[in-house]
This record gives sequence, C-alpha cells and structure tokens, in this order.
Amino acid sequence: MKVDIMFVVILLAVAGGIGYFVGNLLKKKYSDSLMARAEELAEKTIEDAKRQAETITKEATLQAKDVVYQAKGEFERECKELRSDLQVQEKRLQQKDEHLENKMNLFDQRDAELVKKEQSLISRDQSLVSKEQKVGELQEQARLKLEEVSGLTATEAKQILMDGMIDEAKFDAAKKIRVIEEEARETADKKSKEILALAIQRYAGEYVAERTVSVVALPSDEMKGRIIGREGRNIRALEAATGIDLIIDDTPEAVILSGFNPVRREVAKLSLEKLIADGRIHPGRIEEVVAKATEEVEQAIKEAGEQAAFDLGVHGIHPEILKLIGRLRYRTSYSQNVYQHSLEVAFICGIMAAELGINVKQAKRAGLLHDLGKAVDHEVEGSHAVIGADIARKYGESPKIIHAIMAHHEDEKPATVLAVLVQAADALSGARPGARREMMETYVKRLEDLERIATSFGGVTNSFAIQAGREIRVMVSSEEVSDDRTLILAKDIAKKIEAEMTYPGQIKVHVIRETRAVDYAR
Repeated sequence: MKVDIMFVVILLAVAGGIGYFVGNLLKKKYSDSLMARAEELAEKTIEDAKRQAETITKEATLQAKDVVYQAKGEFERECKELRSDLQVQEKRLQQKDEHLENKMNLFDQRDAELVKKEQSLISRDQSLVSKEQKVGELQEQARLKLEEVSGLTATEAKQILMDGMIDEAKFDAAKKIRVIEEEARETADKKSKEILALAIQRYAGEYVAERTVSVVALPSDEMKGRIIGREGRNIRALEAATGIDLIIDDTPEAVILSGFNPVRREVAKLSLEKLIADGRIHPGRIEEVVAKATEEVEQAIKEAGEQAAFDLGVHGIHPEILKLIGRLRYRTSYSQNVYQHSLEVAFICGIMAAELGINVKQAKRAGLLHDLGKAVDHEVEGSHAVIGADIARKYGESPKIIHAIMAHHEDEKPATVLAVLVQAADALSGARPGARREMMETYVKRLEDLERIATSFGGVTNSFAIQAGREIRVMVSSEEVSDDRTLILAKDIAKKIEAEMTYPGQIKVHVIRETRAVDYAR
C-alpha cells in the first residue's frame, strides 16, 4: 500500500516535472512569438511614424515656402509703393527747387527794380522840393499882386468868399426845405391814415371795450330769458328801437350793450333798466319806454349845456349850441371827457385873459365852444375844429369866437390873442398829468424814447425827461459842443422828436452846457 502510494507520488512528481518543462517550453514559444509580433508591430509603427513625419515635414516645408513667398510678395509690393512715393516726392522737391529758384530770380529782379525806383524817387523828391520852393515864391508874389490890385488883404478876401458860400448854402438849403415840405404835405395825410389804421388794428382791445360798451346789472339770470322773449322778439325790438346791440352771454346777472354812439347807448341803458324794474317786457312796452328814455336823455343833455353856461357865467348862447355842449358829456377823447375838458379849457382861458387884461367872458365863451364839432356825428365830414366853426357861424357867434375855434388845431393860423389863448388852454388841459388815460408801459416807453432820441446825438452826456414827458433836459460835453452848437442841437433834437413820436401838446427841449473848474485849497 505504501509502495503504491510512493509510486503514485513519484508519478505525480515526474508528471509535475514534465508539465513544468513542457509549460516552460510553451511559455518560451509564446513569448518568442509575442516578441516577434511586438517587433513587427514596432517596426511597422516606426515606419508609419517615419512616413507621417516625412509627410508633416513636406507639408511644413510647403507652408513655410508659401509664407516666405507671400512675405516676399508683400515686401516687394511695399518696396514698390515706397519707391513710387519716393519718386513722387523727389519730383515735388525738384519742382519746389525750380519754383524757389524762379522766385529768387524774380526777387533779384524786383530788388534791382526797386533800387532803380528808389534812386529815381530820390531824384524826383529833390526836384519836387525845389519846385515847391519856386511855387511858394510864385504864390506869395501872386498874393501880393492880388492884394495890390484888389485892395483887399487875404483875410478879407477869405471872409468875402466864406460869406458868399454861406449865402449860397442857405439858399440851397431853403430850396431843399421847401421841396421836402411840399413832399411831406403830399404824403402826410396818406401816411397818417395808414399809421392810425395800423395802430387801431394793433391796439383796439381795452380802449374800445371801455368806450363802446355799457353793462346793465340783472336781478337774476332768469331775466335774460324775458329780455330775449319768445323767438327773440323782445331783444330784436329793443335793438331796433335803440340802434344798440345787446349781448346776452354766460356773464352772470349782466347784459352788455355795445355801440359806438354814446347817446344811443345811454338811451338803451336807461330803457333796459326801466323795463327790468317794471317787469313788463314786450315790443309795445319797449317802444314806449325807449321814447321816454330818449326824452330824458335829451333833457339831461339840455340841462348839462345850460349848467355849463351858468357855471362859466356865459349868456346869450343859442339853445341848439347848448344842446351840442350837453352832448359832449357823452363824448371822450383819449379817455378824457370832452364836456369836462371844455369847461376846463374855458376856466383856463378866463384865468389867462384876466392876467392879460382882455375880455374874460369872451375868452371863456371861446374855450367852452372850441370842441363843439366833436358833438356832431360822423355823417358831417371835416375836422372837428372846422365843423365847430361852421356851427358857431350858423348860430350867430362873433367872428373872434369862430376864428378861435377854427385856429385851435392850426386849421387856420391864429391871428388874435384870443385864438392863441384857446390853443394854449386846450394843450394845457389835454397834456396835464392825469388828464388822459395812459397805460404805465406806454408812459414809461414814451419817456425812454425821449431820452433815447436825445442821447443819440454826438456830444450828449446825459438826458432827463421831466414834467411827465413835457420837457427834456439834455446835458452836453463842453469840450465837444460849443455854445453856438447847442442852439442847432436843440433844434435837431426837437425835429427828431417830431418825426419819430406822437404826443399831445408840445415838448420843451432844454440843452444845457456848462464848464466847471475845480481846485482844492490845502
């Protein structure tokens, strides 16, 4: 049993050795085959790598050659451009050199010519000096001979020539002034109408609203419907009877009466107030009330005229003239009531007449009647001075009164003291501060225009508008303006004010020139 086991063990050991040997042989063969395959793969890989490296090298070489070729082309192109630019600049420099050479040659020629001219001028100057000396000697000889022949000195002859030239200049100036005055007369009327029309178009709002409109207060807005009436028959009847437009709008508890005739507007206002107070408003009642209101207004006009004559102590005036004076109560001129203006002019005329020792009542009469033409409607053509004179002549006023009325606005030259008094009193009443409405802006603008016109002349140092624009004082420099020049300057300023401004009355231009000497006692 043991032998069997040992045998088996030996067999197993022999088998193990044989297997180990066989395994080593097989392992060696397998490793040799693997090594051979690896060498083949390595050789193949190396060959592939060499081929790729050759390919990459060829491509890199081609790319490098391409880059070199492009760089070479760009370099050659830049060189070509630089070469062309250099050629152009070289040509320009050559041209400039040639141009400079030509200029230098020209300057040399001109320099030579100037030297020649200078020499010739020097010689001419010398000859002119000698000729001037000869001419001076000849002039002196001629002057002495002329003095001997004429028997006059040079100063006397110069004075005669100056006098003749002054007379001739005055004559020419007088002719020119006459031509200008004639042209002005021809164009003044047309131009003034254009200016007035333009002024009315540009500024007619506030003044027209104040002077052509009256307002009637209503107890309630329900009254508006009663005034209008069924289908507007009441308002149409009232407008037809009075000739005044009634404006009924959204204004609370008020009716506006619009019309240019102040007497008719007053009649319409009284009539409407009576109708509102009575409460009965229909066409028949409207005509009756308007007739009564017209009588009341006519009576008030008559009483106003009589009161004016009574206050002034003027008697014997025709009743129709008194009615016209009363109508002035409803007229305004530049917002100044013409009735009050006429009374004021009459009182001023009376005061001045008393100072002068002439007929006071006659002066008051002329002052009261001077604006009589303003009471007449526009149907009568002509200026109010001419219309007033015609009315006074019609109702038997004296020639002196008629002339004073006609002349107070230069429609006729004042030929009597009475006419001058009326003219002065009218200017005083219309031009005094506060007499006529004037907006603050307009007032300041007028003063600024006065000072602007005065300072626009040479030699004026300062100017001051005083007396509400009725006088302007102009200060001038004594070094620039002489005493004689101040008279001319005052006239020039006055003429420019007349040409550029519009104003009532007259403006006094006062030019002041003074010389001050200052020193100090130490």
